[in-house]
Amino acid sequence: MKHLHMTLAAISIILFTYRFALTLMSSAQLDKKWLKISPHIIDTFLLLLGVGLAVKLAINPIEYLWLAEKIIAIVFYIFTGYYTLKLARNRTMQVIGYLGAMGWIMLVVRIATTKQTVFL
Repeated sequence: MKHLHMTLAAISIILFTYRFALTLMSSAQLDKKWLKISPHIIDTFLLLLGVGLAVKLAINPIEYLWLAEKIIAIVFYIFTGYYTLKLARNRTMQVIGYLGAMGWIMLVVRIATTKQTVFL
């Protein structure tokens, strides 16, 4: 389960980066159906696997603050990614949004590997 979760996370990040590059190029590829649907499917399975792992390992985010912080960082990543791909009005803001999203991903990876909180 853990390896599948990590693989889906990597695919999700790669797809986000690909969509970001297409956005910068104003590519018509962004209109392809598979590119609109697959990130949602992958992210749904990623979330379900994360919940499944937490349940299987009996890890509660209230008791294990690193998990709560990881969840908060993921929420901020989702918001920053949405901003980057949908709301940013110019390339500068898109690049800043992308870098911010990657910063949140780096925090998630750090928390996942060390099981230590940064902010909480």
